[in-house]
Amino acid sequence: MAEQRSYWFVAKTRHGAELGVRNRLTELGVENFVPTRRRRASRGKGMVEEPLLTSFVFLRACRQEALNLIHCCGVKADLVNDCATHQLMFVSDKCMEDFRRVLEASVEEGGLIDKPLAVGERVRVIEGVLKGVEGNVLEIQGRFYVVVSLLNCLFARARVPRAWLEKV
Repeated sequence: MAEQRSYWFVAKTRHGAELGVRNRLTELGVENFVPTRRRRASRGKGMVEEPLLTSFVFLRACRQEALNLIHCCGVKADLVNDCATHQLMFVSDKCMEDFRRVLEASVEEGGLIDKPLAVGERVRVIEGVLKGVEGNVLEIQGRFYVVVSLLNCLFARARVPRAWLEKV
């Protein structure tokens, strides 16, 4: 990991504090991402935003800036270490961009998947709003989806016409 290069770091916060941490990072001018969805609130109180991943926030910064945010700037979260390497866990820009684009495009027919999938063919989307996204193909009841993962433990899918997929 290059010391001055920015990465997407994984931060863990307490349950229910994801949006507050996101707002604090935004106030500090730090690029961040919390996968959310809007749903109708109970008792007709309008729409509410809720995180799709509990206790996780992604922030983009260089290593030292990320550590300073946690220790000095009042961001109530801890950076996550990779159990295998004992280094800070991070996500590449391409993986994060693909993951975000798939989540944004999959409001109705996709979204997060709660378990890993059997390995399918590696594909690239060649048309539409997801053009350039790479992932694995999944077929459910004759419908095709592109599936992308973060850290091989978070998966998102979006429905894509079969004609828009090419084998990588």
